Amino acid sequence: MDDVERVEAAMVAVRRRQSRRALARLQGVAGPAHDVLDVVEAGGPVTVSTLAQALGVDQPRASRMVAAAVAGGLVSREADQSDGRRSVLVMTEAGRAAAEQAHEARRAVFRLGDGGLDGGGASRVRPSADPLRPGPLPG
Repeated sequence: MDDVERVEAAMVAVRRRQSRRALARLQGVAGPAHDVLDVVEAGGPVTVSTLAQALGVDQPRASRMVAAAVAGGLVSREADQSDGRRSVLVMTEAGRAAAEQAHEARRAVFRLGDGGLDGGGASRVRPSADPLRPGPLPG
């Protein structure tokens, strides 16, 4: 199995675990707060509306997810400096720590999980697309 095939196998394993929330449990942040952190960390001004769009959920569901993340101390709401009527979500120190723990757990899945990369192969594989850009992947 070459490096690209190992990356593909690892991505499939991660996706399966993600859909079962297994990765969220490994990361220390479970459920909706896990998804909120991923979107807020990706950057840009994140509002409840942009979060809902990014996650493909309706606005009331996104509001509940944000409320859970705020109650958990992972994100805070701050006034948007360009439009005081709206608030943006900002990661707290606890949120940054949880996000870092999530990254480590995900990397461990790639390093050690079934189908994961080993022997430094990940450093030799160049991504062919920006994973955050919408649309189909090339190939």
